[in-house]
Amino acid sequence: MKDLFSRNAKQYAQFRPTYPEELYSFIFQYVGNKQNAWDVGTGNGQVAQALASFFEQVYATDISQKQLDEAVRLPNIQYLCCNEYKTPFAKHTFDLITVGQAIHWFNFDLFYKEIQRVAKKGAIIAVWGYNLLQISPQIDQLIREFYKEKVGSFWDLERKYVEEAYQTIPFPFQTIANPDFQMEFFWDLAMLEGYLNTWSSVGKFIKTNGYNPINELIVSLSPFWKENEQKKIIFPIFVKLGII
Repeated sequence: MKDLFSRNAKQYAQFRPTYPEELYSFIFQYVGNKQNAWDVGTGNGQVAQALASFFEQVYATDISQKQLDEAVRLPNIQYLCCNEYKTPFAKHTFDLITVGQAIHWFNFDLFYKEIQRVAKKGAIIAVWGYNLLQISPQIDQLIREFYKEKVGSFWDLERKYVEEAYQTIPFPFQTIANPDFQMEFFWDLAMLEGYLNTWSSVGKFIKTNGYNPINELIVSLSPFWKENEQKKIIFPIFVKLGII
């Protein structure tokens, strides 16, 4: 797994969108025993925190200690800094394994081998992600141009899996059909700016060019978005759910 997010761990914790309760409810209905869950690529522990309300024990791993330092602490969450394919867990430990907006960074073969080792028979694996946000036709067009033309060359190759809504990642499990989900928020321009600054491509652009390209984007958005105005933001979510 690549570590692209240690540089802005605090921003990541503050500005990354949170997943809806409907997504978790859909996943949990397929999990019989809610004893142990493993959240992989947990980042700041957003998913782990949601799992902690339903599972006796949650283990949350990430390769970025800086991200883990920003995570919410709860009595039944144990955070560990390790990669996705070499963990200290015992065989047949987990009832549920989750990966939110992270599996595209993984070594699929090694990760799935580790899953077979640590998952209980019949456990559930749930992976999901989200792509570009949707606001309005004019704003969406400007953000798409920024995404593709301004910082497009700074995205890692693995980003293609997100653009393809995880349809092209290997997933060697018995799949479960799922409905469509989305995240909805009301943001002002400052919140959008904060979120865009969590993009790994933006960080690479700044390192290469010495300035933040988001400043220009915010100026171009200003005719369509007044200062302090709240706009509805939609992130479509794509999900892959399977039985191990």
